Amino acid sequence: MSSTTPRFAALAGIAAAAAAIGTAEVVAALTGPRSSPLVAVGGLVVDTAPEPVKRFGIEVFGTYDKIALLVGTALLLGGFAALIGMLAARRLTVGLAGIVVFGGIGAAAALTRAGADAADVLPSLLGAVVGGVALWAFVAGPLELDPWPWAPPTPSGSPSVPGSPPASGGPSDPAGPGRRVDPDSRRRFLTGVGTVLGVAAVGGVAGRWLAGRQGVSAAREAITLPAPVSAAPPVPAGADLAQPGLASYVTSNRSFYRIDTALVVPQVDPATWQLRIHGRVRNPVTLSYADLLARPMVERYVTLACVSNEVGGDLIGNARWLGVPIRELLDEVGPLDGADQVVGRSVDGWTCGTPTAALRDGRDALLAVGMNGEPLPVQHGFPVRMVVPGLYGYVSACKWITELELTSFADFDAYWVPRGWSAQGPIKTQSRIDTPRPRNRPAAGPVTVAGVAWAQHRGIERVEVRVDEGPWQEAQLAPTVSVDTWVQWSWQWPATPGEHTLQVRATDSTGETQTAQRQDVAPDGATGWHSVTLTVT
Repeated sequence: MSSTTPRFAALAGIAAAAAAIGTAEVVAALTGPRSSPLVAVGGLVVDTAPEPVKRFGIEVFGTYDKIALLVGTALLLGGFAALIGMLAARRLTVGLAGIVVFGGIGAAAALTRAGADAADVLPSLLGAVVGGVALWAFVAGPLELDPWPWAPPTPSGSPSVPGSPPASGGPSDPAGPGRRVDPDSRRRFLTGVGTVLGVAAVGGVAGRWLAGRQGVSAAREAITLPAPVSAAPPVPAGADLAQPGLASYVTSNRSFYRIDTALVVPQVDPATWQLRIHGRVRNPVTLSYADLLARPMVERYVTLACVSNEVGGDLIGNARWLGVPIRELLDEVGPLDGADQVVGRSVDGWTCGTPTAALRDGRDALLAVGMNGEPLPVQHGFPVRMVVPGLYGYVSACKWITELELTSFADFDAYWVPRGWSAQGPIKTQSRIDTPRPRNRPAAGPVTVAGVAWAQHRGIERVEVRVDEGPWQEAQLAPTVSVDTWVQWSWQWPATPGEHTLQVRATDSTGETQTAQRQDVAPDGATGWHSVTLTVT
């Protein structure tokens, strides 16, 4: 293929890379989905990308940020593969060296994952072997194509007669600038590329399917949660205003936001799960899942919020959690003096640092095993996660948790702290307008303005709305379960025709009114008043 066009050479490289990735996905079904090159490289990108890039991804893609990252990683690998193919068309050894680099990056990335072992390099290495063979087959084949997608016109005086040989030095001369394409060779090439891409796609899908078959969904479905010794208070009548466009008081498991660093959801078998509580404690302990379920459980409604939630954003949800009070576990292990931080460590190595005082001050901080009446969904931390009212998730909501280590803020920085976020993240008082929305065009007359407000572990005392920077009008608050959940509010607006801007602000139970000062989500949560501009007809 020494005279192939760059586009066909690039296609050969992409097909070879697809063969490598498809093979790797099948092997990763045996070694674990986190050893997949796409996932491993994507995870490395998550860990090393500049913080503004990560925030941009969450702002643009929201809960689809992981899909966007995997697609972006695949596109980057595709571009690298195209370059490999073009280099291989000029010199095969250079292209094969590129395949070696391709596999080496995947293997190295896999080894950086928490809990990785030697077997985790196999998907990348075996994939590189298959990709190298595929590249060699394409490059060493008999295909002869034009050096560029166009050829100079036939010189005057040298008419091209069907069936006659080309003039020497003309555009169809093998020695000239425009080599004539062998249709059979082109057909074989394209058929080969199509076959390799098809087999690679089947292999990738099969690998993912096999990995899913090894998941823990069946184990989760077999679990019967114990009844709580202290049930959640019933949701009071009227807590959910059932207003169109308004977020429901209780967020369903399917709709609950998910923001974390795991590109593939960890599959943790409850039969082998253990929680180790250690560090600066008098009596370290290790608990099994059965040990945890045997302990007295409490059930509480708690609203969780992500620190990346923009003003007016939807990275927040309210659910009914079942779990063991963390305070009781800490009392049993006996924290030593100076142990002011509890580091929660996930099975994938992610860490969060929670103030020890916040876990022992009487709030319903839980090691949760249930969510809205069923075992934790796998994507939300099954079999066990942390739930702490009043703290942003990045410092408290460790999912797939396997360790609680007592240490100090002076001695250890959790995952997000070296990346520019505050070591401690108490949730700020916030409010949001859910309806009407900017795209709505309500008719003049009475219009219901409604939304939610939250100040977990403090509670909301008052919500106010104003129109076009006019006087603040107090909204009506719906009843709520406790200060640990958000509250719905509504206000009847006598709307007049024209364009208007609505603003909302909340005051918590301490008397502090949320500030109008706009602040980015970094380093400890966004501030500012949510506003909606709309046209009344």
